[in-house]
Amino acid sequence: MGLFERYLSVWVGLAIIVGIVAGSFMPGFFTVVSELEFAHVNIVIAVLIWLMIYPMMVQIDFSSLKDVGKKPKGLALTLVINWMIKPFTMAFLGWLFFKVLFADWVDPETATEYIAGMILLGVAPCTAMVFVWSQMTKGDANYTLVQVSINDIIMIFAFAPIAGLLLGVTDITVPWDTLVLSVVLYVLVPLLAGAITRKKLDKKGDLSRVDSFLAIMKPWSILGLLATVTLLFGFQADTILSKPEAIVLIAIPLLIQTYGIFAIAYWLAKRMKLPHNVAAPACMIGTSNFFELAVAVAISLFGLHSGAALATVVGVLVEVPVMLSLVWFANRTQHWFKPEQ
Repeated sequence: MGLFERYLSVWVGLAIIVGIVAGSFMPGFFTVVSELEFAHVNIVIAVLIWLMIYPMMVQIDFSSLKDVGKKPKGLALTLVINWMIKPFTMAFLGWLFFKVLFADWVDPETATEYIAGMILLGVAPCTAMVFVWSQMTKGDANYTLVQVSINDIIMIFAFAPIAGLLLGVTDITVPWDTLVLSVVLYVLVPLLAGAITRKKLDKKGDLSRVDSFLAIMKPWSILGLLATVTLLFGFQADTILSKPEAIVLIAIPLLIQTYGIFAIAYWLAKRMKLPHNVAAPACMIGTSNFFELAVAVAISLFGLHSGAALATVVGVLVEVPVMLSLVWFANRTQHWFKPEQ
């Protein structure tokens, strides 16, 4: 695990501090950036999100789909958790905490936006960081690649309908044109661009050119993430300084969701008698989120200053330390599963 991935929470935390300070002392700059929009999409944020997503998509090798029939139980577990359980538990927890338990502490409009941000996180299964979690749990790398590839294909068709359904159920007006545009802009187009780039670089099975390209792009991907976080917290500096408890309130249901989903997936994996090198990464995929997509869609749907955008960024801060703790747990419980097949 690289220095950046290992200390992601630290870098994001520093970006948050820089954003809040900058937003307090340079509000004019953030106002100008927030006004650079086209079709409800902020151009600056869109460029930064692309810097994050594009290198991740280049990592995906769709030729691995020929192995989709191998170890089908692990793939079935991932798909059930990602698309039939996780989005709905996230929506329920958002409603439970912000409409019931925290109702006296958060105004109704802000609570609705927090729920929306949580839903967008829940409907976006992880793409890039899964490879890190899989490696740390000694997972089957090729099988992890198959799982990620299939999830990305499903996301093209399922993200907008499920997000729209859950946003509608929680009484949020769904701007379908913006939601579909976000999926095309942040999933379909980068996925195609990544596939084309990989095909041009990966000639005769030589992955050295792909690895070299990713090494060049990685600093730009890191820059995109940290700059996005800085801008988001800069836009919301006044709100955060006046209501710092908002971060804590958002983090509580996100923590419960993450640990809860992992517990369900891990229990199912054990009952299904999966080998550990399939079970561990399958559970990690089902637990973690494609937070880059969630952030981008939250901004497009609700705006840069929205509670939805804030909730998705808090998801970044919460996810990394929690996932590291789950990696530790998975490694310590390897003996619960049958030997590798």
